[in-house]
Amino acid sequence: MTEKVQLHITYEVVSSLTELPEQEQQVMLLAQQATSNAYAPYSNYLVGAALALSDGSLHQGTNQENAAYPSGLCAERTLLFGVGSNHPDKTMEVLAVTVRRRHESHYLPACPCGACRQVIAEYQNRQGSPIKLLMQGQDGKIIRIQSVADLLPFMFTKDQL
Repeated sequence: MTEKVQLHITYEVVSSLTELPEQEQQVMLLAQQATSNAYAPYSNYLVGAALALSDGSLHQGTNQENAAYPSGLCAERTLLFGVGSNHPDKTMEVLAVTVRRRHESHYLPACPCGACRQVIAEYQNRQGSPIKLLMQGQDGKIIRIQSVADLLPFMFTKDQL
């Protein structure tokens, strides 16, 4: 017997940056600023990520391309790996992702790739609490997701090893 199952996720669409709480505004602005430091000479696709930790500190990451394409790394993973290495006892609370093209000032809709979703899931599972995600949406709107589980419902975890 085959059973059809539907999957539903819940997310919020916030109409502007100013409608976010102050900490979330700071994280989004830092992610936007981070795009200026992205190293993307091949794609010109500048990705910035920012993260707020439980101690109130804010951190940035950017995509880092390489002429040998598989050797590059996404902004989310540069950020998470660095913070995970340097602040292993701090809880990751809010992660923001933004993107724009070189020589353009407006931000495009942004969403973590599958590999980044899995890395976010690993840190979320490791700390035992959700990491809120903020993603740049259409027309200045912001998508807010309460947990990476909504982006990656069938995440791979240590329990499957």
